[in-house]
Amino acid sequence: MIQQRANMDWMLKELADSVPQTRHVVVLSSDGLRMAQHGTDTDTADRLAAACAGLQSLATAIGTEFPHGDGRMRLVVIEISGGFFYMMAAGARAYLAVLADEGVDAGLMGQRMRDLVARIGEHLSTPVRGEQVA
Repeated sequence: MIQQRANMDWMLKELADSVPQTRHVVVLSSDGLRMAQHGTDTDTADRLAAACAGLQSLATAIGTEFPHGDGRMRLVVIEISGGFFYMMAAGARAYLAVLADEGVDAGLMGQRMRDLVARIGEHLSTPVRGEQVA
């Protein structure tokens, strides 16, 4: 598990280094738990992961309005004064989130995020959380 985390950290750093203007890179589970991070402190990463869980839920609800789709969120992009937020599905019940400054190349960011997800998608998957017996 530690080896997988180290590999993921290296790949998150590679994404950040390859796209100028990248601020934070976070991998999270669908229930909003931070799994990995780069370029940010733990508190910020935890806040982003929690916010992403709500956004993912909203995107899934909207996805159900497309009768021929599967209802799964693939990519959310939000342009904010000062920058961009990207969230991409990255394996079963896992997501890749990136905050970038205003000058980011949006096309390059999307491409590098897709490349990263394709390379390590299975490492980004999280198991289904079950009920715990006391």
